[in-house]
Amino acid sequence: MIGLRNIGMAMLAAALALLAPMMARAEYPERQVTMIVCFGAGGGTDIAARLVSEPLAKALGKPVVVENRAGAGGNLGIQAVARAAPDGYTLLVCSSAFVVNPSLYVNANYDPIKDFVPVMNLGGSPNVYTVKADSKFKTLADFTAAVKANPGKTNWTSPGVGTTPYLAGEILKMRADLDMQHIPYKAVPAAVTAVLSGDAAMMTANYGSLAGQIESGLLRPLAQTGKTRWPEMPNVPTLNELGIKDAETDTSYGVWVPAGTPQPIVDRLAKELAAILKLPDVVERYRKSGAPVIAEGPAEFKARIAREVPMYKRIVDKAGLKVQ
Repeated sequence: MIGLRNIGMAMLAAALALLAPMMARAEYPERQVTMIVCFGAGGGTDIAARLVSEPLAKALGKPVVVENRAGAGGNLGIQAVARAAPDGYTLLVCSSAFVVNPSLYVNANYDPIKDFVPVMNLGGSPNVYTVKADSKFKTLADFTAAVKANPGKTNWTSPGVGTTPYLAGEILKMRADLDMQHIPYKAVPAAVTAVLSGDAAMMTANYGSLAGQIESGLLRPLAQTGKTRWPEMPNVPTLNELGIKDAETDTSYGVWVPAGTPQPIVDRLAKELAAILKLPDVVERYRKSGAPVIAEGPAEFKARIAREVPMYKRIVDKAGLKVQ
């Protein structure tokens, strides 16, 4: 009798052990969720995170706090999430730097495929080549002709080495055989100031970061890197239209969780974010930020990452770029 009782108790304990993880997951979230943004406040990545953080908090029933962890081209924030517990309470919000940095930085110290699970590609837009409004360069052909006529004497700038806008400039240099000098800045405002002051003749940046300056007439866009013309810039040609092939890049903003995060948590986050990205107010605010909604879920986002990691590696290796 005692033996049967012990067997029964052992079976009950085993059943509870099997049910415990499912019970824990069913209760997610039990506390605050933190979104770590791998760049500083006010930039495109930060805006993308904050546009969904409040509605996500409402959907989850718990606070969602945005924490900016900038540094090393985004690597500090990315590494922090890679080391975080895979429990759904620490999310990464990052730009396309996520797929670029492992090839570009000597000490990126993360694997974009193995260390993370993609949840949602929120929004994004192409990179743009711009000059100040009163520049003598009216077209990209004007600009490239001037650079070729004066090799090594033209400065261009970007929001920083390693960003996709920076790589867009390097791609233009390679494809058009240009010899021009890069002046790096840590943020878009400083790069814009350099162009407006004449310290740099041209800058590359994500459209979302420059939408205000372009619409107000401070900057003139010469070309953009998308597959097709951007709706907000219908008169600005793509590089492909200008005969510069294999040069498509964009800057998008996504959400990841550490590898090992239980699938039900990934599914819950993806479901809530997909619903949020359909809300008219959120859609409009993303559009106004210059990074319209993409809303690629885990499967599509994973495929994009698998495609872009080797693509950017080829670009970085061919250009001979490496950041310590």
